[in-house]
Amino acid sequence: MNTLLIYPIFPPTFWSYDKILELINRKVLLPPLGLITVAAILPQEWNFKLVDRNIRPATEEEWDWADLVIISGMIVQKGDMLAQVREAKRRGKLVAVGGPYATSVPHEVETAGVDFLILDEGEITLPMFVEAIQRGETSGTFRTSEKPDVTTTPIPRYDLLELDAYDSMSVQFSRGCPFQCEFCDIIVLYGRKPRTKDPAQLLAELDHLYELGWRRSVFMVDDNFIGNKRNVKLLLHKLKQWMADHQYPFSFDTEASIDLAQDPELLELMVESGFKAVFLGIETPDEDSLQLTKKFQNTRSSLTESVETIIRAGLRPMAGFIIGFDGEKAGAGDRIVRFAELAAIPSTTFAMLQALPNTALWHRLKKEGRLRDNADGNINQTTLMNFTPTRPLEDIATEYVEAFCALYDPVRYLDRTYRCFMIMGGPSWSAPAKWPEWVLVKALLIVIWRQGFKRETRWKFWHHLFSIVRHNPKVADLYLSACAHNEHFLEYRQIVREQIESQLAEFKRQEMQAVPAEVASADENEVAIAS
Repeated sequence: MNTLLIYPIFPPTFWSYDKILELINRKVLLPPLGLITVAAILPQEWNFKLVDRNIRPATEEEWDWADLVIISGMIVQKGDMLAQVREAKRRGKLVAVGGPYATSVPHEVETAGVDFLILDEGEITLPMFVEAIQRGETSGTFRTSEKPDVTTTPIPRYDLLELDAYDSMSVQFSRGCPFQCEFCDIIVLYGRKPRTKDPAQLLAELDHLYELGWRRSVFMVDDNFIGNKRNVKLLLHKLKQWMADHQYPFSFDTEASIDLAQDPELLELMVESGFKAVFLGIETPDEDSLQLTKKFQNTRSSLTESVETIIRAGLRPMAGFIIGFDGEKAGAGDRIVRFAELAAIPSTTFAMLQALPNTALWHRLKKEGRLRDNADGNINQTTLMNFTPTRPLEDIATEYVEAFCALYDPVRYLDRTYRCFMIMGGPSWSAPAKWPEWVLVKALLIVIWRQGFKRETRWKFWHHLFSIVRHNPKVADLYLSACAHNEHFLEYRQIVREQIESQLAEFKRQEMQAVPAEVASADENEVAIAS
């Protein structure tokens, strides 16, 4: 079976990092881990080719070669995913679709003409699909309510990737999260009992990447890496030794809940194992909103003190923020900006709240009749809310745009990053020195030119850099890398402004059209009488 795996295009998002990747001559931040895991689960006597459309389109030869086309992606990739399904069907191919988007809203994929829906987790549903193919079936839907044992998951087919195109590689240790945040679809898709791989299993994946020649960063894509603290500590003890034995070939980033700050042993193990950054779902500094959305883990200790603890341990914080919770008071955008400044968090994802399909929030809002028609809530930063909030949508959108632009003001970003790295700790070890790649040196020179000479940041850039070199030299390279990140956000904040304002104007137009004709007529009569 000649199987063509297609990964749809991402629109510009917080995570696309287009301008930074251009500087270092790479195309994409992360590879499609789901699809290369699918390729590892399917029969290995099948033939596989992978096309990541964020790198390049499929060639005519690849389309002609394929007996079967498999497409997977997230809701933010919806537009290109459906287009690729239609293109494959136009070419007369058997088409199978799976992944988070198809699992959440399968009927939308069905309408595009897909033959097979392989939903939920592939360790269970892919073998069901293979059996159907072997019986000669040409359509079907495969689902399960069972959560698979991920210790059976094979090593992903990293060999299918165009490795040079990616800035980081992806690995996964666990699925699921123990918390109950109302807006989150992770617990819907993967459950609240985190399932982990064996430490030896994950180390075998790292061995494979090492043998393929990978020597850059690795993103641990777990939605909450510390969801099962006992098992993650078992992993980290072994990973710490593996890194030392291999002379620290990788650095790691991941996502974790804020209660990481309350576990000094776990923090130390992560830093000593080569972790450099952690994404924290802070959402909002407003405790009432945290309670309402059932993010209770963020209310048990001071958020600013927790972030500082994580920084001092040696991890750069990235933080997710959301505006638009029910009952939220005016000025939420300004409060988020002030919090990010106070906590010295360089990079922050920031979006308006979306009701993702089948989440507790989605079910509540549907029951209340507050979901907007034809608004899917794709969690992109350029998407208007997909439900009617408790305060005017225009107010929320305006606050959001202004706050997003303030967060990535070049001077404020530089100041925040400087304060973060001045107090940042680090591991007890140092990786062996090596000559930097020329492409990285060239990128660094461009960043220095733009931020140290061309822009209004010039004086602060040099002051902050010399202070870091003098007082905390061990993190100087990481500090410069964080400075470079704003090259993406400077342009992206304008994209956010333009697209949100455009959607807001369309929303107002639709509201005006929805006014009953008799009301509009009455208004016209009043104007005529007044005249």
